[in-house]
Amino acid sequence: MTTTTSTVRLNWGTRYEVTVLDLGLACCGVEVMAALHGRGAQAPEPVSADAPEVAHVLVVSGTVTDVMLPAVVATYEELPEPKYVLSVGACSNTGGPYWDSYCVTKGIDQMLPVDVAVPGCPPRPEALLDGMRALHRMVTA
Repeated sequence: MTTTTSTVRLNWGTRYEVTVLDLGLACCGVEVMAALHGRGAQAPEPVSADAPEVAHVLVVSGTVTDVMLPAVVATYEELPEPKYVLSVGACSNTGGPYWDSYCVTKGIDQMLPVDVAVPGCPPRPEALLDGMRALHRMVTA
């Protein structure tokens, strides 16, 4: 299993700038990278730092195994306040097709407070951007 980490800064106007830390744990991580590092007009500008100490949004994308769970929780605890969690894909939301495996977490929301869950297996990049917009509405409300 390969874990990819990327950090992206989203400029949501003059009052809000959010830094995103992506934990790409499986195939959904590819879709997240496509959305966050895409070339479209809606794509955010990537940031070179990969440190949880500067991120405010943790994107958990892919299958979370029981072995990986302590590292995911530790990463969440390193985030500064305010911190938000996006769960991306069926595997991180509910365990996905592996829900009946003894070693797969049955949804990251059992361990972390998930603010937005993006459905799909894997979700398209547009779905992740819709999830980010939903988070933006939560933050600015």
